[in-house]
Amino acid sequence: MIGTIINTIALLVGTSIGCLLKKGLNKGFEDVLFIAMGLAALGIGWENVTNNMPKSHYPVLFIVSLALGGIAGTALDIAGHFDRLVDRVGKSNLGKGLATEILLCCIGALSIVGPVMAAVKGDNTMLYTNAMMDFVTSMVFGASFGWGMLLVAPVLFCWQGSIYLVAKFLSASFFTGPLVAEISIVGGFLIACSGLALLKIRDVKTLNFLPSLLVPLIFFIIKDLTGWF
Repeated sequence: MIGTIINTIALLVGTSIGCLLKKGLNKGFEDVLFIAMGLAALGIGWENVTNNMPKSHYPVLFIVSLALGGIAGTALDIAGHFDRLVDRVGKSNLGKGLATEILLCCIGALSIVGPVMAAVKGDNTMLYTNAMMDFVTSMVFGASFGWGMLLVAPVLFCWQGSIYLVAKFLSASFFTGPLVAEISIVGGFLIACSGLALLKIRDVKTLNFLPSLLVPLIFFIIKDLTGWF
């Protein structure tokens, strides 16, 4: 798991550098960084959607995923519970920052396929590439939202570590191209929603849509077990 460990360290170091730089930023620069992160999230989210949509064999699946996942997340009030937890820290914008960076770092081909390649072939190239991207991204998020962004690191480690262990000891074939494409499409919409929230265009409760990412997984498990679709 050396690739995942390096990716996690890169995120921790990048965030720490950003937090140290934050001390020299005035309010005007902070506002610019918020806008920059919102625009970046919109662009990356849209890129995930447009790049993976042509690869989808089930063009309605992402709609069903967003609908079912949004209903489930709203019923569970995931965003509300998370916001109340973050409010205890006293950081009003921290929740939006955490939600956005977690999605940016975890929901993408590099962060999903990378651990699979590391487990099956011992090839950490994708994870090293992802580490460099996360290093730069985390510096900006650290400068924007502060030390609380360090919480993204354990989430990233658990996410990539879980995929690595499944691929290593259970089934690497489960993470097929079509599955990764469907997850990336749904994830792209969630990242874009985070961008809308950061830009204050629409206060989308992005975390309430997190269960949407489970719908493609469940769909493909049923498909593999039953042979349907």
